[in-house]
Amino acid sequence: MSLWTAAEAAAATGGRVQGDWTVEGVSIDTRTLEAGDLFVALQAARDGHDFVAQALNDGAGAALVSRVPDDVADDAPLLIVDDVLKGLEALGAAARARTDAKVIGITGSVGKTSTKEMLLAMLAEQGRTHASVASYNNHWGVPLTLARMPRDTEYAIIEMGMNHPGEIRPLTMLARPHAALITTVAAAHLEAFDDITGIAVEKASIFDSLERGSPAVYNADVETSAILAAKALDLRLHGIAFGEHGFDWKLKELSIQGDTTVVQAEYEDQPLLFKLATPGRHFAMNGLGALAIVQAIGADLGRAVTALGRWVPFKGRGQREMIYLDPTETDGYLSLIDDSYNANPTSMAAALEVLAGAQTVDGVGRKGKGRRIAFLGDMKELGPDAVALHAGIAHLSATQSLDVIHCVGPLMRSLYDLLPAHQRGDWYETSQEMGEGLRHRIDAGDVVLAKGSLSMKLGAVVDAIRKMGHPVPDM
Repeated sequence: MSLWTAAEAAAATGGRVQGDWTVEGVSIDTRTLEAGDLFVALQAARDGHDFVAQALNDGAGAALVSRVPDDVADDAPLLIVDDVLKGLEALGAAARARTDAKVIGITGSVGKTSTKEMLLAMLAEQGRTHASVASYNNHWGVPLTLARMPRDTEYAIIEMGMNHPGEIRPLTMLARPHAALITTVAAAHLEAFDDITGIAVEKASIFDSLERGSPAVYNADVETSAILAAKALDLRLHGIAFGEHGFDWKLKELSIQGDTTVVQAEYEDQPLLFKLATPGRHFAMNGLGALAIVQAIGADLGRAVTALGRWVPFKGRGQREMIYLDPTETDGYLSLIDDSYNANPTSMAAALEVLAGAQTVDGVGRKGKGRRIAFLGDMKELGPDAVALHAGIAHLSATQSLDVIHCVGPLMRSLYDLLPAHQRGDWYETSQEMGEGLRHRIDAGDVVLAKGSLSMKLGAVVDAIRKMGHPVPDM
């Protein structure tokens, strides 16, 4: 069964169809477009209309446009609308209306993508599951995710993000989830908000589209949890609080054993034990919230716990790997924690806690003693307190237990200047500069973390480390 026929797409958007076509997917990027996709000519950094001819030549089944580009054939398969983004939104709304799927909405200052991936791993074993790709969670990412949703989907997981006030409500009204989850509320995007209270109010707006009695799952450990609880109560929703202070799903005890996190929890007065194949209290908390929503929508909790134990973080979001630095020595490897995709004070503290608790290896490499080493880049969009928030990292107990800290970016200079001499590594303006001569900064036996906002390109440091050796094969 096709995803969209020309007639269905025209009915959904009110657009004018050129040709009689069907499409199997929806794409906004010619670099990832697959044969049979509907290419959506969005206006972004570049005008998507400039790439319509290329998309059709590469096998696109049709293109969604607001005008016919000069280099496109007169009989090209097109869906012509007044506004491409509004056309995409209309496709998303129509896809949502025609499915019987149980739809889950996720937002949060930290952890929404990881939690979405956890839910995908858990629910995919229980039914046909559709979810946002990567971090497609904004004003075009949500309608794109919905427009791509097969009509026979049984579970849908829609991630929703924001940078400014008023952005989440339109997304949740479009997705109309049956249940919603707020992973946490933290100091992120403070440039657009007066304080963290405003962020909590914005995150709580994901509940606005829920029908009365629907599950509204939220983190009870954040300082603004009362705002989230009040919103759920005002809308007559079924508020479900999770966390160490959760009164519905309570984290009782947590232990990190090597690369495994073991969690003892309790829900509705029932004991719950689950494991994660990655270290981190923040991952455990995300897992607890994800399990709460699985149970709330009526999926099988036991099967979900088993599937969660097999989940591993997405690339750039805490993924851990072993890198051989010397192919002739089986113990000549370091442990790399790639958390380079994003950063704010809460996620930075969580990542440093993981690094501080990591097990190093002695008796290998040039140094003969394993070290805990951090490469930290600027955290963006923190507003007027940005310098102080970066400097405050120096006072975290996890930071103080690390061996070496290298810093990248002007804001991280405030942390670098506070570090004691025995911890202070190197400081550079850019990740490219930090990546040069990297070999003398790391050694076999070390555990190395790379963490920073995406624009700081800490991924370049990660890639440079990977290129020094080769991954340790799975046994």
